Amino acid sequence: MGNTHLADSSSVQSVDRALAILEILAQRGESGVTEIAADLGVHKSTASRLMGALLNRGLVDQVSDRGRYRLGLGLVRLAGNVTSSLDAVSGSRAITRALATEVGETVNIAVLDNNRVLYVDQVVGPSMVSMRSWLGQSVPTHCTATGKVLTAWLDKPERIAARPATWKKLAPNTITSVDALEKELEQVRKQGFAVANQEMEADFMAIAAPIRDEHDEVTAALVISGPASRIKAKDFDALGHIVKLSASKLSGNPNYWRE
Repeated sequence: MGNTHLADSSSVQSVDRALAILEILAQRGESGVTEIAADLGVHKSTASRLMGALLNRGLVDQVSDRGRYRLGLGLVRLAGNVTSSLDAVSGSRAITRALATEVGETVNIAVLDNNRVLYVDQVVGPSMVSMRSWLGQSVPTHCTATGKVLTAWLDKPERIAARPATWKKLAPNTITSVDALEKELEQVRKQGFAVANQEMEADFMAIAAPIRDEHDEVTAALVISGPASRIKAKDFDALGHIVKLSASKLSGNPNYWRE
């Protein structure tokens, strides 16, 4: 019985470490076995064994012959299965496609994941200038329109928990203080939508509005985004109301986009 318990604990630890590896690669893009072993606090042989298992499953790929690894296409398959099971994909696509056509930009749905924003669905706009994929991407809350929408209506302790660990300036207009962020979130609550004007990246603009459940709680954010050459600050109000209208069509029914 004791040996079985130890075996179970070891298996759970291996799973936990394998998942940690995927998170490390998601943040860094690429990493070597030595670096991953150091991050996990394990021997290099242990990290190598875990990496081999992930490689066999297609969850990581080896980068040429440099001994470095990155996330594999197997994750795309898994992500596709998740998004296809979300009612957001089937229930909201008509609305998000219509919005993408109306504004001519990419449309995403995002949710709060601790103090990060996770993009769970995307419809690419008619403009072919940028084919950037946000699906599965994780970004900070304080410098994104989605992050502001997803945190603006939280209670203060939850808003504090959703703040960034560091206030690094990422772009020309990145918010770098608590006071500035709280002032911004107050504005979001007043107008019912959020904007990001070159706050996460230079030349990148976004406008987001809340998707609410049947209890009027914010459960997701609907966002349009694109370059400053196409999305102008002078149009924020008009675009904000367009996004709000689409988000309201997705609100009130928990089965519309959630599992």
